[in-house]
Amino acid sequence: MKELDREAFGAFLASLRRERGWTQKELAQQLYVTDKAVSKWERGLSMPDPALLLPLAELFGVSVTELLQGRRMEAQEALPHRDVEALVQETLQLSSEERRARQVRRREWRRRYGLCLALVGAEFAALWVLLRIPGEEILYCLGLLEGMCLLFGGYFCLGAKETLPPYYDQYPVHIYSDGVFRMNFPGLTFNNRNWPHILRLCRVWLLALAVVWPLLYGGICALFPAAAAQESAWIFAGMAAVFSFFLPMLAVGKRYA
Repeated sequence: MKELDREAFGAFLASLRRERGWTQKELAQQLYVTDKAVSKWERGLSMPDPALLLPLAELFGVSVTELLQGRRMEAQEALPHRDVEALVQETLQLSSEERRARQVRRREWRRRYGLCLALVGAEFAALWVLLRIPGEEILYCLGLLEGMCLLFGGYFCLGAKETLPPYYDQYPVHIYSDGVFRMNFPGLTFNNRNWPHILRLCRVWLLALAVVWPLLYGGICALFPAAAAQESAWIFAGMAAVFSFFLPMLAVGKRYA
């Protein structure tokens, strides 16, 4: 029985792509995937989704069997049906492994979000118990900021899609929309090449800000009580900090577009 050789598949795919004079990005655009995905295929690190095998074979004028075998085949070399089925089944298994890896990453971000909630709760308790800062003052200065960080951070960690619909790669889309959540960014085009990097940035930035801001507030309250009493200034600074991640988002989005 034939076995699937991912390295042979990747090398064959790379040679077919170079024969056509395409870059990884150009091939990715035709399949509505990311160039990062194509790079992983060619390095033998992962396999395409089974639904992409036929379009991929048609692009290069080879059969799916040749693609999975990683070489051109003569007519007399046609594989028995059971061997072709085994290759396809192995591809399905590899795709399933990739989906499981994605689920593992999502569970890890859920764990990190839960840890962030616990740390923020402990920090608020420390501000109230150790520094004797009134609870109303803490909530007034930090409540809105922390609420926004945890709300949006929770969405990106728990609910945001890992991949965007195909039309994001077909057209210049400046609005990310998912149910009631919308993010309009006129200077940035969202697609599946930059979305994983944008998603990671949003997760890290918002969770880090949620944890760091109470520490900064407590430190200034302890060292400079007069400055800490300027509640309106804290609210303004907090709002500026929340929206500050749009600048690095723009930089990351344009870098990987």
